[in-house]
Amino acid sequence: MFIRKPLKRPLANGEPLLHDNHSRPRTRREFIAQGLRAGTATVVGASMFSLFANPRMAAAELSQQLKDECKIGRPGAGKIPFICFDLAGGANIAGSNVLMGKSGGQMDFLSTAGYNKLGLPGDMLPNDPAFVNTELGLAFHSDSGFLRGIKQSTRTLTRAGTNGAIIAARSENDTGNNPHNPMYGIHKAGADGSLLSLIGSQSTQSGGNSMAPMSLIDPKVRPTKIDRPSDAKGLVDVGDLTAILNQEDAVSVMEAVQRISDAKMNRVSTGLDSGAETEIKKLVRCGYAKSADLIDQYGDPAILDPDKDDQIVGDTGIFSQEEFNNNREFQKTASVMKLVVNGYAGAGTVTMGGYDYHTGERATGERRDELAGRCMGACLEYAARMNTPLMLYVFSDGSVSSNGTLDDSEDGRGKGVWTGDNQQTAASFFLVYNPNGRPTPIRNQIGFMRADASVETASSPAANNVNQLVQTVLLNYMALHGEQGDFASKFLGHGLGNTASQDRLIAFPNIV
Repeated sequence: MFIRKPLKRPLANGEPLLHDNHSRPRTRREFIAQGLRAGTATVVGASMFSLFANPRMAAAELSQQLKDECKIGRPGAGKIPFICFDLAGGANIAGSNVLMGKSGGQMDFLSTAGYNKLGLPGDMLPNDPAFVNTELGLAFHSDSGFLRGIKQSTRTLTRAGTNGAIIAARSENDTGNNPHNPMYGIHKAGADGSLLSLIGSQSTQSGGNSMAPMSLIDPKVRPTKIDRPSDAKGLVDVGDLTAILNQEDAVSVMEAVQRISDAKMNRVSTGLDSGAETEIKKLVRCGYAKSADLIDQYGDPAILDPDKDDQIVGDTGIFSQEEFNNNREFQKTASVMKLVVNGYAGAGTVTMGGYDYHTGERATGERRDELAGRCMGACLEYAARMNTPLMLYVFSDGSVSSNGTLDDSEDGRGKGVWTGDNQQTAASFFLVYNPNGRPTPIRNQIGFMRADASVETASSPAANNVNQLVQTVLLNYMALHGEQGDFASKFLGHGLGNTASQDRLIAFPNIV
């Protein structure tokens, strides 16, 4: 007589993952992947001097020449805001969430055995149109956890302005050594913020759980840690001047100080060569100009607080006050998206832990995917409310697979349990929101899987090389601005081939 072994108890969001076949976690990355550690809080109270180097719209008294010289008045540097989600641990992306097909694209379906490996039973295959959803342009499985969460956070109009692409991309399981994070490259492509260049919810060199490619790291723009509203509010401290004077008079004082300093600096000889002396004088001049701008724009730091933004929190917001107060993932996401979408930062990373969810049942993964979807959807919805385009990129270190055993519990939804890590089923995807209407795709899939749901490693340069996966994302970011022709000069030594080869990796034309 066959006795079916009972499924393991599903875990709640935020409950740690303890696997029998995993060693005890020892590193920060391992603690995050198994949900045993969340981001710690630090209030970044930057000094006035340290903020002098950050551009923002200048006060009206400053000359246009000075604005241009000091790069003041360019929130986001005129580039599309960029947010990436780092799902630490090896989340499922292909098949049960975003559809991935063979060489013919998303609708070139895999075999039944292939979908079984991706956690989909025979009665939920996307061969049946009832299990395909294209509300976001990019095709999702209709019962995708990501999709359920995204739909909870977005309006129909927002989804109608969105499209995306999935990238077949094998990456190693459960390791921080995957150089997945593209933010330094996004900055190199031109994205910048009026306060900060880059932000991330982890205090790491990449701002997230996964590494950044070594060739792209620029220590001058290392991400500032932002993972809660107090971090965002603490970015600006205009000192005591506004306590003595009103905001307008304080700006005038700082403008006068800038002119006095400029007059004195013009009479100073540093003894350095002319180029170095000019650069030093420029730094001093722009420092005073930008401090005037800080008081002008951020006299009340509450403008950076997502909790005070009624488009984010409250009766008309994306999150209710109660759920925002009680959910750290919502607070983290809101803090990053507030700064990035409004151009205060050029790009940001949101790390979500606990996505190593091969726990011998399905419910844990489903609930965590839905939570991630809610956070992704919040970013898209906030961009829509701010009438601003957005590129949203989602990646994870490795992936998981199923042996076909089903979890028939309510949250398991009758799908295959996740039984182990499997880097062969890995993928990444990105979504693009355009306030002027849904972007028209050139393609919704880059690279492809074999029928058995293994990544075809020869299907694109990104398929078996995480560095080239990042380069593919950067190429697509530049293409959204019509700047793909500058890719080779921006990223010397890239591995994406000639122009014709690069064209085969571009999902969308210019939307700017």
